Amino acid sequence: MTGKPEQLPFDLGHRAAFTREDFFVSDCNAAAVAWLDKYPAWPAPLLLVHGPAASGKTHLLHVWQQQTQAAVYDPAHIDAAPACVIVDDIDRLIGDTVREESLLHLYNLQKERGGHILAAAAAPPAQWAFRLRDLESRLRAAPAVSIGAPDDNLMAIVLTKLFSDRQIFVSQEVVNFIVPRLTRTFAAMRDIVAAVDRQAMAEKRAVTIPLIRELMQTGAQGGLFT
Repeated sequence: MTGKPEQLPFDLGHRAAFTREDFFVSDCNAAAVAWLDKYPAWPAPLLLVHGPAASGKTHLLHVWQQQTQAAVYDPAHIDAAPACVIVDDIDRLIGDTVREESLLHLYNLQKERGGHILAAAAAPPAQWAFRLRDLESRLRAAPAVSIGAPDDNLMAIVLTKLFSDRQIFVSQEVVNFIVPRLTRTFAAMRDIVAAVDRQAMAEKRAVTIPLIRELMQTGAQGGLFT
């Protein structure tokens, strides 16, 4: 056998920071943050935050969970739920009668006792295919706030954070190189950081502009770059 053996990258995992200090406010998410700051003065028991993948919805749920000691939604123990509950990917529960009945029970319980639910979804309730009309009417009437596409400043901050979560140091020069070339979505930022991490680990290289250029030129990251 000839040639240098390829170094296989091992995904050792990384810690995502979910504190309020790690959430960066910009035009695209300021409305969602403002709604959370209104708690508990919400006009309904449930507040929905919706937006594209990796836009920070789960992060906001964790921030609110820390502030209120909220529990994660558990359909098996709804009657024992505390005054505050978080439901991530709530739209994935829609379309199944049993799951919708559990959500309706939780909603009614929180309304009766003055509790609250913070939920996250990819799209607003108007786009969901409900089975139960009672649940549909309640969720459509609840306040819903969207998270939009990030601006350059937020992209630079989020990219730096995502690299930091993986314990990777990147210079501002590298971040500034990526931002104008990357598709303007949170998912693209998440995916490019993962791709850069794999490449750097496999080749035992620092994260530099030449490495980013190579990733762009290979075409392996289709759809990430503009």
